[in-house]
Amino acid sequence: MAGWIVRLSGLMAMLAMTACGTVPPGGPSPGTPAEVAELKQAILDLGPGVDPEEAARAASVAYSWTHELALKYQIRDNPIIHNTEVNLGLKPRGLCWQWAEDMEKRLKQENFHTLVIYRAIATPGNPFRLEHSTAIVSRKGDGMYQGLVLDPWRKGGILTWLPVLDDPRYHWRPAAVVLEERQLKELAKAKLGK
Repeated sequence: MAGWIVRLSGLMAMLAMTACGTVPPGGPSPGTPAEVAELKQAILDLGPGVDPEEAARAASVAYSWTHELALKYQIRDNPIIHNTEVNLGLKPRGLCWQWAEDMEKRLKQENFHTLVIYRAIATPGNPFRLEHSTAIVSRKGDGMYQGLVLDPWRKGGILTWLPVLDDPRYHWRPAAVVLEERQLKELAKAKLGK
């Protein structure tokens, strides 16, 4: 019984830390022209060689696709409540890895020549944090750590973007590395179970 109380207390603390309030009726609004322009400039600021047209397109797609996904995912609540609804089968999609997967796929459809799109995962850093996934845009030739996080999940369908290394909430790692580590752990467990 005490174990359940501790878990419930932990869940309530997590909800308090991550809750972003209720999303307005009709879902989150798309980014304003000023927000899109600000993201475009941040993408240009990734360094020389970034094509201004590609930066504008990436910024526009990131905001418009976030809005489209929010409508498709039926976002009405903060991310943790929405995750619960998805896990209970009440909503179609909207877990963080689904946002990241859909954002990555959509941006890669643009066939950028001066930008590259990565996927990243932040593994739990303490008992109250969940694993989290995101897409990242970087200048071609740079790694993901020089890029910008494009995270539509964090604020329930409102795009959050910031430099990867300046993200105060998550320590991002390449998704392929995290997934390989997970697979190796599962294989080790399976071998021990035999």
